[in-house]
Amino acid sequence: MRARDLAEEYPLVQLTDDALSAARLIAEQRRPGVVVVDADNHPVTVLPGSQVLRFIVPGYVQEDPSLARVYDERGGAEACVGKLAGRTVREVLPPKDKRYELPLVSGDATVMECAAMMARLHSPLLLVADGDTIHGVLTASHLLDVILKTNPGPSE
Repeated sequence: MRARDLAEEYPLVQLTDDALSAARLIAEQRRPGVVVVDADNHPVTVLPGSQVLRFIVPGYVQEDPSLARVYDERGGAEACVGKLAGRTVREVLPPKDKRYELPLVSGDATVMECAAMMARLHSPLLLVADGDTIHGVLTASHLLDVILKTNPGPSE
């Protein structure tokens, strides 16, 4: 089975899109992240939900999570959402020099090539594309399902 056969349609967001809308898309559709494209629809990077959280949670709380207890749920959530308001997806992304390699494979990639790329990049998403043609995205959960169904192992 090849990557293009496994790829699923997936939401794409542009660098100039509203960051709060992108966060809502991730949350409401229970996605691990979204693929970010430029104005010409060329893939730029993946915006994982964890990066959105990293952007909205204050740095001092990330360094010492015990400080999170001083936030009440509602006020803390409002402050976090407020950090996204009026921002673009570009602003939420790490600077270019801090971004990970684009998790991208060709449509001809095998299941193991896809697994190796995901593992190496620690990415929950893998973009499947050939040139300007985006076939879709392969998620880690989908890929694991394919691998486990291919070799179910010993019965219990």
